[in-house]
Amino acid sequence: MSNKGNETDSDDELTLSSNALAALQEFRLEEQQRQEEFQQLFNAAEKEHERRKQGIDLFKEDWQLSQFWYTNETADLLAEALLDGADEDTVIAIVSAPSVYAALKKKPDGELPTENIYLFEFDKRFELLAGKEHFRFYDFADPLNFDETLKGKVHRLLIDPPFLNEHCQTNSSITAKALLAENLENGLASKENPQSCRLVSCTGERMAEVISKVYPGTKITSFLPEHANGLSNEFRCYANFEWKGWKFSS
Repeated sequence: MSNKGNETDSDDELTLSSNALAALQEFRLEEQQRQEEFQQLFNAAEKEHERRKQGIDLFKEDWQLSQFWYTNETADLLAEALLDGADEDTVIAIVSAPSVYAALKKKPDGELPTENIYLFEFDKRFELLAGKEHFRFYDFADPLNFDETLKGKVHRLLIDPPFLNEHCQTNSSITAKALLAENLENGLASKENPQSCRLVSCTGERMAEVISKVYPGTKITSFLPEHANGLSNEFRCYANFEWKGWKFSS
């Protein structure tokens, strides 16, 4: 009986050792999987950081799409105009002006008061910059064909229609009015209310009459947008608010 008892104890020890080894192996596999997942997240974060750092320089202008990037100084100032006085609930939309969106993406997260910043753009390359959640395909020829969830929800909007003609400007204004949370005809934006709707339209000086018609609450400002590759057209900035970056010209 004594020998049989010793054999049982030995078998139990072997069984426990096998179970322990299996558990250890499982633990190591889980740890390896966690490390691999972390590395993937880390690599993705590095790529995101690199995209932010390079910004608009990642993308070559397509002149057939009438793409002309702003200078860094212009893009940065327009980005600041959209962020001025914003809070965590502010919704920002940038329409047909990816260089301004890129300027916003280059900012450290701590300098962005809101995560609700969306890019509306015909060129689908820019989904890489904005990410699927914040990119909206947009074609001014079909001005109301976009995600319903943002209609009537936007508090800050910058729009730069790609073509300097009345048709493009008018169609783009249909989009802007559908997005904005307030009717622009109510007057100028309030400096005291972060959610008061602010509109910026950067376009040719010769579009002034059209802009006054489609956006009656806006005025021409003192700020002169500049393009990186020396676009010859005279550009002006129209807005329904003043701030430290510009005053109304008239």
